[in-house]
Amino acid sequence: MLSILQILFLILDVIWWIVIAHVVLSWLINFQVLNLRQPLVAQVWDGLNKLLDPIYRRIRSFLPEMGGLDFAPLLLLLAIYALRIVIVNNISVFL
Repeated sequence: MLSILQILFLILDVIWWIVIAHVVLSWLINFQVLNLRQPLVAQVWDGLNKLLDPIYRRIRSFLPEMGGLDFAPLLLLLAIYALRIVIVNNISVFL
């Protein structure tokens, strides 16, 4: 059972870092440090968008419109962190 929990933590960590990479890449693109006309940047951006858009779409469906601000990544990071806390605090139930 401990192995399953470690795999779950690994998956949560990977999702965490993918969201962080997506946020940082979006900042670099918006501040024109990176250009989407570069093939590698465009491929990474498209891949991250295809990976995270289904999750973000569900979160955005119940968030109010905030102008140009997107709080979906922040809410996803908070949800991952909260899930880790719940698992750690209830680890005795799983073992």
